[in-house]
Amino acid sequence: MEQAVLYYAHDPMCSWCWGFSPVLRNLTAGLPEHVTFRRLLGGLAQDTEAPMPAEMQQRIQETWRRIRETIPAAEFNFDFWTHCKPRRSTWASCRAVIAARCQGAGYDKRMTTAIQHAYYLQARNPSDKTTLIELAGELELNVELFIEVLDSPATQQELEREMQQCTALRASSFPALVLQDGASQWHIPIDYHDAGSMLTLLDELLATV
Repeated sequence: MEQAVLYYAHDPMCSWCWGFSPVLRNLTAGLPEHVTFRRLLGGLAQDTEAPMPAEMQQRIQETWRRIRETIPAAEFNFDFWTHCKPRRSTWASCRAVIAARCQGAGYDKRMTTAIQHAYYLQARNPSDKTTLIELAGELELNVELFIEVLDSPATQQELEREMQQCTALRASSFPALVLQDGASQWHIPIDYHDAGSMLTLLDELLATV
């Protein structure tokens, strides 16, 4: 049977992706054997050293509160906003995921989770290269190789390729799920509470092909 692909478009510093992460684990665990799961980095915010404007900081904090209301199990450490110097910059964290996966496919997910925990639970700033290097060490990666790949033009090119693929899939907001089976393509509505509804829809769609 030809492999269908379920694409997951995300950003490691996307707060709704963090809220979705427990359900995502259940979703991937329940996928049919003939469905391949592929993660794509969406690259929410390009590199900048400029401080995040106060108005944007407030908006993002309100988003965190809204997520906590929508998904009561979602945790956020608001100390981040006083202990760190926020920047609207997520590309570095995306490149860190690519650099980690170069040392083993499983490190894609592990680095993403480490970035989320650092940002949302530990009040550490994944926009800072120093934080990303610390996380690589905590994951017991080859840190020298990680730094080399993190800063390489090829890593930025791979990020841009994945962002372009997200655009081609019309995954313009994150998280996003897109099922592709041959020439057929469907956007799967995100359920932040239960994987069952999404798994049922996947089965129904695959049965029509």
